[in-house]
Amino acid sequence: MGRTAQPAALKLIKGRSPGTDSGGRPVNQGPAFKRLPPDAPSWLSDEAAAEWARVVPGLQRLELLKPEDRAGLAAYCEAWAIFREATETVQREGLTIEAKQGTLAHPAVAIARNAGREVRAWAAHFGLTPSTEQALARGADDGEDDNPFA
Repeated sequence: MGRTAQPAALKLIKGRSPGTDSGGRPVNQGPAFKRLPPDAPSWLSDEAAAEWARVVPGLQRLELLKPEDRAGLAAYCEAWAIFREATETVQREGLTIEAKQGTLAHPAVAIARNAGREVRAWAAHFGLTPSTEQALARGADDGEDDNPFA
C-alpha cells in the first residue's frame, strides 16, 4: 500500500524554499479547505474530550486541521481514551487473571495493545508522532517522492 501522503502544510514546513518540499519540488496545495479546527463532538468521553483540547491548539497553529477532520480526530481521541482506561485497569488489576484454564492474560492487555496501535495510526495522520516531529524540526527529506519518475 505504501506510505500515507503528508498534508501539504507539513511538506511546506520542511521545504527548502517557499512553496517547495524538502527536495525542492513544488508542493501542490490541494483543495482550498478552510483551515479551521473542527468542533469537538458533544458525545466524546471525558478523556477523549481532554485529549481533543490538548492536541487541537497545536495542530491549528500549524494549520493542519479543517472541519472535515472531525471524524478522524474523534477516532484518535477515543482510541486514546480506551488506551488509557485499559492501561489503568492493567495497573490496578495486574497483567494476568486466574481462570478455569489457569493463568491467562488480563483482557485489558489486548484492549490496550489494540487501542495503542489505533492511537499510533491516527496520530501519524495528524503529524503527532515523535518521528514526524523530528522530521519537521530538522527539515529532513523523508525520502517520499510524489512522483518517483519525475
